[in-house]
Parts: sequence; C-alpha cells; structure tokens
Amino acid sequence: MTYQLPTPARPLNIGTRGSLLALAQANEVRDRLAAAFDLPFEAFTIVVIKTTGDKIIDRPLKEIGGKGLFTREIEAALLDGSIDIAVHSMKDMPTLQPGGLVIDTYLPREDCRDAFISPHLKSIADLPQGAVVGTSSLRRRAQVKLRRPDLEVVEFRGNLQTRLKKLDDGVAEATFLAMAGLNRLKMDDVPQAAVHPDDMLPAIAQGAIGVERREDDSRAAEMLSAIHDRKTGEQLAAERAFLATLDGSCETPIAGLAELNGTEMRLRGQVLRPDGSDAIGDDVTCAISDGAEAGEAMARKLLAEAGPGFFDWRE
Repeated sequence: MTYQLPTPARPLNIGTRGSLLALAQANEVRDRLAAAFDLPFEAFTIVVIKTTGDKIIDRPLKEIGGKGLFTREIEAALLDGSIDIAVHSMKDMPTLQPGGLVIDTYLPREDCRDAFISPHLKSIADLPQGAVVGTSSLRRRAQVKLRRPDLEVVEFRGNLQTRLKKLDDGVAEATFLAMAGLNRLKMDDVPQAAVHPDDMLPAIAQGAIGVERREDDSRAAEMLSAIHDRKTGEQLAAERAFLATLDGSCETPIAGLAELNGTEMRLRGQVLRPDGSDAIGDDVTCAISDGAEAGEAMARKLLAEAGPGFFDWRE
C-alpha cells in the first residue's frame, strides 16, 4: 500500500445530495470502504451538497437543464478538493464527466425495475379510464401514454417522501418509483408492485450507485477498486454507451437494460416520443466483452430507423 488510509483526524470526505435515499447510498459506500480496510466510520465524513435540481421542484427537469442539475455543485466540490469522492445515482448522471473527473466504481446493482405505487391498485392495467398518474420522469410518462393513451399524466417532482405525500393527498391515483430506492430505504410499507421490464423498460443504469473521483487521485482509485462490482460495471458500459450515442438527456425518453447470463449479455433499448405516440426499440444478445460496442451499434440502428421526423419535437 503506497498511500495513507483515512483516519478520524484526517477523514475521507464523501460528497452527496441530502435526500434520505442519497444519504443511504453514501452510507453504503462508507460502510463498504470501512469494511474493506477495517476502518472506523469516523474515518469518513458525509458532506451534504445541495444541487440546483434539489432547489427547483416546481418545473420538469427538461425545462431547467436536465440531468446535470443533480451533479454540477457536487462535481465542483470534487474538483476544488472540498470532497474526495462523490456518490451518485447513476440514472441521474450525464454520460460525460467534467475534465479531470472519472466514474469507474459501481456498487452491486439493486433491483432495476420500476415500482407501480398506488394505495388501491396493483398495475397500470387496473387504472380506470382517464385516471390521473403522477411522474417527474419523461421516460415513464411516455411509456405510460404508449400503453394507456387515455390516462392523464401530471408532473410529480420532489424526493421520494414528497411524491408519496402527493399520492396520499389525492393529486393522482398512482405514481412510479424505482424499486431500488424503496429497497434501500426499507420502505416495505409503501403499497408497491414491481413492473416487469417487458412492460416498462427501466431507465439507463437504474438501481446502480456510482462513485466519482478525481482522475489523478491514486489513493481514491486504489481504495475504490476494493469495492467495485465488475458485473454492474459490465452492464453499465453497455447501457451508457447506448445512451451516449443517442445523446440522451432528460429531454429524450430513453430506456435500456443489460442483463448478464454466463458469458453473454442481453441488451434491450427503447426510444420514445414524449407524448407516447410512437416508440422504437431493439433487443440483442452479445458477448459481455462486446457490450459497449453493442450499445453503440443499437443506438445507431435506432437513430437510422427513427428517421428525421421522429425527433422533430426537439426542434
């Protein structure tokens, strides 16, 4: 070992957003590092950073700048040395990091599926004609409208607890959350039903926690390598290559999922029009080592299939 391990006197600073879910994820990173190096929890400090996305909760993300809204301030703190590493929900991460930063550590992926949340109903099919569904996700909005054009979809911004309160207040009859978040917060009391990926393909990297570091920080690199999950890294290499080639953002409803089986990977991808009026997708099997290349190829195929008119709503 060529570096000094953190101590209570000189702790490793872990940057994160301040929601309950974000804190749970940061604590999981801390716990895994502490266990890997036999360190006390006091050798780590959780540093809460409020992002622009946390401050603006009354407008859709696509209107105020997309995914970078949940990372900008945290990455600035990483670059100026205020924190040593940053913990992110990978589904919120842009495909490109600022110069000098890198994400090459992932924790074992949680359940990647979406959860249908309703006090009285069990699935989208159970919703009555014209029912109101709340979601802040452009992807989920488009997927719901694709399956059920009759439903009214309203904006549901805010953290997990805020959205559950809106449901209790009758703003909508149902909403969607990530199964991963419910599991990490041990929210078994929430009325939930997992949605099969065949019915609602998840967001790219849903359920995965990523740890970002400075590219030249060899200590962080070596420590993080001890908690990296290879399988999750292989899945995300394919999914994020698909997203990057599509130039995905919060302005484009994109879904994708890589699943591993032995030495093979099944990769599914989908691009939708925001109103759910149309969708295109693909489903391929390849060697795990070819996952990133398969993701890029799938994206190029869908872009060609979509043609110029498919994205005219972005102009």
